[in-house]
Amino acid sequence: MIILASSSPRRRELLSMIGLNFVIETSGEEEVQPHGLPPEKFVKTLALQKAAPVAKRHPNDCVIGADTIVYLEGDILGKPHTPETAKAYLTRMQGKSHIVYTGLAVLKNGNADVRHSETKVTFAPMSEREIDAYVATGEPLDKAGAYGVQGPGGVFVERVEGNYFNVIGLPLPTLYQMLIAAGELSV
Repeated sequence: MIILASSSPRRRELLSMIGLNFVIETSGEEEVQPHGLPPEKFVKTLALQKAAPVAKRHPNDCVIGADTIVYLEGDILGKPHTPETAKAYLTRMQGKSHIVYTGLAVLKNGNADVRHSETKVTFAPMSEREIDAYVATGEPLDKAGAYGVQGPGGVFVERVEGNYFNVIGLPLPTLYQMLIAAGELSV
């Protein structure tokens, strides 16, 4: 059985889209943000942190954990918790490029395969009025970096260099290779 250790509706949609049969079970534990790590290690640590408790409860099943962040000018931008933070993130990102990092952890039978993906995203210049209107939709509060490329925020994305699904939160080609390595998929 495949278990997704994430409550993200976008990850659930992506796994369903590719035809995987899976169940959802989150760890129920508080996330501990690692400090002082480069972004690729940061997301890998959090992905493993999300998957490990679930894998402990289901050692013979395949558990998938994931974490996504936006990295801009040396700062990690996670999910904003207030409209003010969302506005600050979007103001900083407008007219610039940033990197979206997603960490993936696939755990099965005591083995852990932990990887990451990177995608460069370029934002269009945005007026303060556009930023305020987008923040008012509420969408930015549930997304790393305060935007969703697959929703209304997509109108501000000029260019995506790399895997599009990584920007949504689950790099499907990387996950596919990891599930093959874990023996969950055959080719």
